Amino acid sequence: MSSEYSSATPKLLNRELSLLKFNERVLAMAEYPDTPLLERLRYLCIVSSNLDEFFEIRISSLKEQLAQHANITGEDGYTPAEAFEQVQEATHALIERQHHLLNREVLPLMALEGIVILDPDEWDEAQRAWAKATFMRDVMPMLTPIGLDPAHPFPRVYNKSLNFIVALSGIDAFGRRASIAIVQAPRALPRVMQVPSDISGVEHGYIMLTSLISEFVGELFRGLEVKGCYQWRVTRNSDLFVDEEEITNLRLALQGELSQRNFGAAVRLEIDHEMPEHLERYLQQEFALQPQDTYRVDGPVNLSRLMQLCNAIDRPDLLFPEYRPRVPAPFDMVADDPEALFEAIAERDHLLHHPYQSFEPVLAFLAAAARDPAVVAIKQTIYRTGEDSELMSLLLSAARAGKEVTVIVELMARFDEQTNIGWAAKLEEVGAHVSYGVVGHKTHAKMALVLRRENGRIRRYGHLGTGNYHSRTARLYTDFGLLTSDQTICADMDKVFSLLTGLGEKPALKALLQSPFTLHDTMVALIRREAEAAAAGKKARVMAKMNSLLEPTIIEELYKASQAGVRIDLIVRGACALRAGVPGLSSNIRLRSIVGRFLEHSRVFYFYAGGEELVYLSSADWMDRNFFRRVELGSPVNDPALKKRVIKEAFMFALRDNQLAWRALPDGGYVKVRGRGKPFNIQKQLMQ
Repeated sequence: MSSEYSSATPKLLNRELSLLKFNERVLAMAEYPDTPLLERLRYLCIVSSNLDEFFEIRISSLKEQLAQHANITGEDGYTPAEAFEQVQEATHALIERQHHLLNREVLPLMALEGIVILDPDEWDEAQRAWAKATFMRDVMPMLTPIGLDPAHPFPRVYNKSLNFIVALSGIDAFGRRASIAIVQAPRALPRVMQVPSDISGVEHGYIMLTSLISEFVGELFRGLEVKGCYQWRVTRNSDLFVDEEEITNLRLALQGELSQRNFGAAVRLEIDHEMPEHLERYLQQEFALQPQDTYRVDGPVNLSRLMQLCNAIDRPDLLFPEYRPRVPAPFDMVADDPEALFEAIAERDHLLHHPYQSFEPVLAFLAAAARDPAVVAIKQTIYRTGEDSELMSLLLSAARAGKEVTVIVELMARFDEQTNIGWAAKLEEVGAHVSYGVVGHKTHAKMALVLRRENGRIRRYGHLGTGNYHSRTARLYTDFGLLTSDQTICADMDKVFSLLTGLGEKPALKALLQSPFTLHDTMVALIRREAEAAAAGKKARVMAKMNSLLEPTIIEELYKASQAGVRIDLIVRGACALRAGVPGLSSNIRLRSIVGRFLEHSRVFYFYAGGEELVYLSSADWMDRNFFRRVELGSPVNDPALKKRVIKEAFMFALRDNQLAWRALPDGGYVKVRGRGKPFNIQKQLMQ
C-alpha cells in the first residue's frame, strides 16, 4: 500500500454519521429555492420521519451497546460511547438547522402564498372564538387529564405520541394541591385543522392541535391556575425481538411482540423550546434519559404531521409538475389479453424502469395469470405491499379461481409486520399456500413466477425486481424490474421458492445469485477478477448502484481493486462506510449520492469482465444483513439491448448528473456536484 495512506486513519466511516449525512442531503432539497414550496415542506417532513426511524432503530442499537459497557473500538475508529457522542452532536445540529429553515423561510413563504398556520399570539377575536368552539366541541371531550399524585401515577406513553405537561397551582375540590398534570392527545384527533377562509382571512388557514390544547387546557382544570402547558413526545426502541430458537409459530409470536413495540425503552425526548428546566428534568427522570437525549423544538414536536398540507392543498404551482409514467410497448396494447401478454414475454425479455415507466405491466402480468385458464400456478414473494394493494387482490382472486397460489410473506418486514400478518390471513382463507420463509433470514428477494400449460408442457414466466411490489412506492422510488421467460432464470426461481417453502440442500442455481449462499462470494470474485485484469494492464471497470454500502469485506476488495488500477464508480444513496478518493487507498474510486424528486432505490452491479460486461439487477444492498441474514437475489441482464439500457440509465446518466448529485469526500463529507457545461438532471432526463 502506498505510504500516502496512513494506517492511523480508520478505513471505514461510521454508519450512523453517514446516515445523518444522507439526511443533510435530503434537507438540502428543502433549502433549495428552486424546489417548489410545498415540496420544500415535504422534504422537511421526510427528514423528521427519517430521524424517527433513526432513533427507533439505530440510536436504540447504540444505546444497547452502551448499556453492555462495550468499550471496543470499532473499524470506524470509535468506541460506542464516542460514536454516540458524535451522533448526538450531529443530530442536534441537523434538527436545529431543520427548524430554523421551517420558521425563518418555509412558513413565511407559505404565508405569502395564502397558506398560514395561525399562531395563538396572533389570533384575532373571530379566530380565537372559532378555536375555542372547536376545542370545546371536538377536542375536549376526547381528552383525559391526569393529575399526578399517589393515586394517579405517570401514564404509559405511546411511542411518538403527542403529549402535554401542564404546570398547575391551587387546591382542587378534594383538597388536593395541584402541581403537575399530563394530557395525552388521542391519535384519533387531527394534528392540523383547517379554519374557514372567512375566519382565517386567507385561502388556506390552519391551526395546530398543539395550539388548541395549549391555549384552552385550562378548561380541563377549572378552578386551578395553569402556569404553563408544554408539548412533548418520546421516541422508543421499536426493534422487535423474537426468540427464533424458542418460537413454534412465528405469526403468533410476532403478534405478541407488536402489542409491546410502542412501549419499548425511551431513546429520545422532544420538548417545547419554552419548557422550564425543572419540567424537562422531571420528564428526563421519568424516562431515564440524559440531557443529550433531549431535543428542544421551536415548532411542533411531531413535524412530520405537516406532510398532510402537501397533499391537501390544491396548489399545483407549489408542487412538482404532475408526472404520469408511461406504459411501454407492448403492454399498452396487450394488458387485457392474457394470451398476447404471455406471447410478448415469450418473444423477448422486457425491462421496466419505475417510476419513469408504469408499474401497470407488473399488475397486468399477475392479472393475466389470475384470469388465464392455461395458468396453473402463481408463486410470489411479498416484503412490503401496503394495506390497500391491487396486487394482493389479484393473488386472492387467483386463489379463488382455483389456481395454485403460493406466497412467501415476510412477517418481519420492519414497520409492515401488522399489514403482512393481515394479508397472510386473507390468503390462507381463500386456500393459498402461505409460507413465512426462513426464520432468521428475512425473505427480501422480489420475484413472481407464473406456471402456464402450453402445448401439453409447463412453461414458466417470471418477474424479478429491485423494489417491492407496492404500487404507491412504485410511483416514488426508482427501481428496475425484469419480465422474462428465460427458462434457466425461471427454473432457478422455482428452486428458490421450493427451498423457501420446504426443506433441502442449497440449490444449484445456474443463472441467479442468492444470499446467503452465492451473492457475496460472487461479488467478491468479480471484483477480484477486475483487479487481476487491471494488474495485467487490461481494461477493468466496476460500477455499482445501491442504497447502502457497509459490508467490510466488499469494501476491502474495492480498496484493493482501486490500488490495482480498477476504475470504480459507486452511486450510493444513503449510508456508506467506504472512504472514496483517499490517495494510496481508494484514489480510483468515485462515490456519488443522488437525491431528488424520486427516491433512488435500485440496486445494479456492473463488471467489465474482459468486455463481456456483466450486469446484475438485485434486491440486495452491499450490507452484512443482505449478504448473510436475508434471502436475496441477483439476476443477470442477458439481452444486449436491455443491458445497454441499464448501463445508460443507471450509470451513465448518474455520472453525468450535475444537478442532483453529491460527491463524497475522503472524510465522509459530501459536496454538491456543479459541473461545467449544460445542466444535466438524471431524473428529468428519464422522465422525458
